[in-house]
Amino acid sequence: MNLSLIIPVFNEQDNLPLLFDAIYQTMNPLGRIWEAVLVDDGSRDQSLSVLKEYAAKDPQHIRVVSFRRNFGQTAAIAAGLDYSRGEIIVLLDADLQNDPADIPMMLAKLDEGYDLVSGWRKKRKDNAVTRNFPSMIANRVISQVTGVHLHDYGCTLKAYRRDVLEGFRLYGEMHRFIPVYASSVGAKITEVVVSHHPRKFGKTKYGLERTAKVILDLFTVKFLVSFASKPIYLFGGTGGLLMIFSTAIMTYLLVRRLFFLVSVTGSPLFQTSVMFFILGFQSMLMGLIAELLVRTYHESQRKPTYTVRTIINLESKND
Repeated sequence: MNLSLIIPVFNEQDNLPLLFDAIYQTMNPLGRIWEAVLVDDGSRDQSLSVLKEYAAKDPQHIRVVSFRRNFGQTAAIAAGLDYSRGEIIVLLDADLQNDPADIPMMLAKLDEGYDLVSGWRKKRKDNAVTRNFPSMIANRVISQVTGVHLHDYGCTLKAYRRDVLEGFRLYGEMHRFIPVYASSVGAKITEVVVSHHPRKFGKTKYGLERTAKVILDLFTVKFLVSFASKPIYLFGGTGGLLMIFSTAIMTYLLVRRLFFLVSVTGSPLFQTSVMFFILGFQSMLMGLIAELLVRTYHESQRKPTYTVRTIINLESKND
């Protein structure tokens, strides 16, 4: 299998026939071996019936995964990755706001040597106040915090080489952070402008509350990418700073006591200094415990601390 399309579906019964028409118009001329893995995320309309109908008509290309209830877009994408077989993965939405006609352009970028091609909805057809503006702010924050600069993290339409998607699991709203994970293993990333269409049928599943979830997930992603292998840098560094502050305050109190005869223990700064020292010491201990957990994780699963792009004149360790 050369190419897998992964498409989360939730209450899109009217869009699905148009989606399948667009997929066939795009994929058939490509001359690639392909599949479309559609994940029904607990739809409450007739989406699953439509999916079953198309899967029965074309079992060679159309594959369906159906959830028992709604688990969210990230879980649907994770399931699609688990059940797909393609060397190249393309993610897109089922609401036809993403245009399958952009897929050949993204595959051409992969052929240039990139590992991940991210779509950029430069002329986005969504509500400017509730969707576009919050998304613009979130994209800038994510780019600055992670160091992976993209204009449109929220665009589902992306193309990946499968090997940059291995080694991590998706939770919460983490699917939008896949480029960050991929960058952490050395993936070459580029961004292309893609088409974006107004929704024809149904209603959007996202609101302003999703922005808050994304920002909270950003903290998790930053920790996992920057400190998952060396948590002592975070906990130990924080603990060290707290202990330095504690020492500085205590030094000030002692100088004041020696030269101005001001009581040390009578000042609230004394309690502050003691508290900072205890918190710093505890933070360092947490860092050491985290280091033990990281080593247990890697060694128990024989998970390497590196990723290899290619080998020359060597046999694979799996052979």
